[in-house]
Amino acid sequence: MTEHFAVRGGARLSGTVDVVGAKNSVLKLMAAALLAEGTTTITNCPEILDVPLMADVLRSLGCTVQVEGDRVTIDVPAEPGAQADYRSVSRLRASVCVLGPLVARCRKAVVPLPGGDAIGSRPLDMHANGLRKLGATTEIEHGRVVAQADDLHGAQIWLDFPSVGATENILMAAVLAEGTTVIDNAAREPEIVDLCVMLQQMGATLEGVGSSTLTVHGVPRLQPTTHRVIGDRIVGATWAFAAVMTRGEVTVRGVDPHHLDLVLDKLRSAGAETRTGVDEFSVSVSGRPRAVDFVTLPYPGFATDLQPMAIALSAVADGTSMITENVFEARFRFVDEMVRLGADARTDGHHAVVRGVERLSSAPVWASDIRAGAGLVLAGLCADGVTEVWDVDHIDRGYPRFVENLTSLGAGIRRVSADPER
Repeated sequence: MTEHFAVRGGARLSGTVDVVGAKNSVLKLMAAALLAEGTTTITNCPEILDVPLMADVLRSLGCTVQVEGDRVTIDVPAEPGAQADYRSVSRLRASVCVLGPLVARCRKAVVPLPGGDAIGSRPLDMHANGLRKLGATTEIEHGRVVAQADDLHGAQIWLDFPSVGATENILMAAVLAEGTTVIDNAAREPEIVDLCVMLQQMGATLEGVGSSTLTVHGVPRLQPTTHRVIGDRIVGATWAFAAVMTRGEVTVRGVDPHHLDLVLDKLRSAGAETRTGVDEFSVSVSGRPRAVDFVTLPYPGFATDLQPMAIALSAVADGTSMITENVFEARFRFVDEMVRLGADARTDGHHAVVRGVERLSSAPVWASDIRAGAGLVLAGLCADGVTEVWDVDHIDRGYPRFVENLTSLGAGIRRVSADPER
C-alpha cells in the first residue's frame, strides 16, 4: 500500500496552530544521552517517524528506549555498544551524530554511512578531521566510519564551514576529553544551543554558547538529565509561509519568534503583517504577496530547509524572485515538481529565478525530501483543483500531525491510501 496527500486549492488558512519540539534538535539530544550512564528523559518530542528510528539506533547500542507520546526515556548502560546497526542507521541521516558520543564514552565507534534525504552530498570530512584533532583515528571500512582513540585530548579546531553535524559530533566528543577544546567557526543554530543547554545540565563546562567560537572544558563524566526540546522553527516557519501564500491569518504557538527574525522580516517584505509574543507569533496578509529574493546561509541566515517554501511563495507572488542556494546543491530538484504545478521557474547552478503567476494548476507531484514535500503541499493549496503529493513518508519524518494541523486551519487536505497497481 502507498499513500499520498490530496490537496484541494483555494482555502484561506486561518486560526492557531501549536508547534512541538524540533526535529533537528531531538535526534541529537537522544544521541547525547549516550554520554552518561543512567536514565535520561527528553520531553516535548515531536511524534514523527525519525524519533522511533533513532530509538532503534540507540537500542542497537544496548540502550533501553521508551517512546511514549512526546516523551522519550533512554536508559544507557555502563558500557554501551560501539557498533551501530546498519538497518537502523541507513534510514536516518541524523544517526551519524552517535559518532562523537560513542568515541567519548567507548573510545571506539563503528557507524555505517548514513542515509536520509536526497538533497545533495553531505560529506563527513569535517566530522572526521575534528575527531582526529581530539586524538582519534578515523577511516572508512566496508561502508562504515570506524573511529577509535586511546585517549581524547583538547584541541584547537577550525571548521571550514559552520557545519551543524560536525559541530555537534566534535562538541559531544570534546565534553569528555581531557583539557580544553576550542571550536572556531562553529554552527550557531538554535538547535546547537539546545544541545549545549542539555550538555550543561549533564555537567559539561561550555563557554561561547550561541556564538561562532565554542570553548569546551572537558570533564571526567556526565550525569543523566531531563530536558525539554525547543520548538521547531522550521515547522513554525512553514505555517507562516502557508498563511502568506493563501492570504490568510495564522498564529503559531510554541516557537521562539527570535529564531525566525529573518524569516519574519522576509514575509513582511512580501506584504505580511507580523506580531510576536512569548514563544508565539502571528502572520496575516490580505492581498497577493510581493516577490522577494532569498539567499540560503547558515544561521542566522535564511535556512536551507525553508528554501522550498521560499520557491513556493515566489511561484504565486507578484513579480520575479531570485532564490540562491548556498548549502545543498541538489535541493533544486524540487523546482521540477513546481513546474508540473504551473510555476514559471528556471534554475542555473546555485540560482533559481521564479516569475510569480496568479494561480498554479493541480498535478501529481513527488516529494524528494521532507521540506520539498511540505513546499509542494503549500503550492497545492494555491492551485486549481486537487493536487496529489506522493512519497509522503518524507513529510511524516519531519511534520507531526501534518494533515490534522492544516485541516484545523481550514485547508482541504486528506491522506489517501491506494493500491499502487490501481
